[in-house]
Parts: sequence; C-alpha cells; structure tokens
Amino acid sequence: MEKNIPQLDFSKFDGLLPAVVQDWKSKEVLMVAFMNQEAWEKTLETMEGYYWSRSRQVLWHKGGTSGHVQKVKEIRVDCDSDTVLLLVDQIGGAACHTGHVSCFYNKLNENFGLDVVGEPVFDPKKVYGK
Repeated sequence: MEKNIPQLDFSKFDGLLPAVVQDWKSKEVLMVAFMNQEAWEKTLETMEGYYWSRSRQVLWHKGGTSGHVQKVKEIRVDCDSDTVLLLVDQIGGAACHTGHVSCFYNKLNENFGLDVVGEPVFDPKKVYGK
C-alpha cells in the first residue's frame, strides 16, 4: 500500500515549520521546535522526533545524545499545513536539554518573576558534558 504523505508548506518561515510536541498521554506541552523538509521526512520514516537546530544549523535526532528519544504516536497538521503537532512517548521522562520534563518549566508568578516548576529528571552536565 502506497503512503499518501501530506504536503506541508515550508515556504512561509524560511523553509522551517513550527513543531509543537506534546506527551501523548498527559497532553502536557513538552517543547516547541522547528522542522525542515528533511526533519519531517526523517520523522515520518522513523516515527521518532527529528528537528532542525536553528542555532547549530544541523538536523538533530531528539535524544540522540541523551537517550531521551521521542517515539511519535500521532501526528496532526494544522489547517494551513504549516505547523505540526507531534504526540509522543517521551522516553526517559525529560524533553528539555536542561533535564526537565518540559521546556516550559518556568512559571510566571504574581510579581512577574519566574518560578521553576518541578525538578530536573537528569543532570545535563553528566549527560552532555557541559
């Protein structure tokens, strides 16, 4: 059976699409990243999260270094075909390179300061050597 892969619109954001990543069970937003055509195709091929690093200008496999890979359970495409939502099983329990479950661990408090929510799952210095 031939796969009917949706055509996404990579033309709006310099060849990149926002990718919102949620835990497939809890629906917690884990991170927002960017995909180029290659990352999109690699994600479809492997059903693991691949993204484009804007800072390093390279394709990266989420969890390639840490082992905290994202097993894609479901993919949704928005109405304009220019944003994707990945519902994933986050292996190892942490999506953020800081060791936190989610990249959204800073919560705005009543004084407009930021409070850290939760403790890191792993020590990024030990994992990444930085």
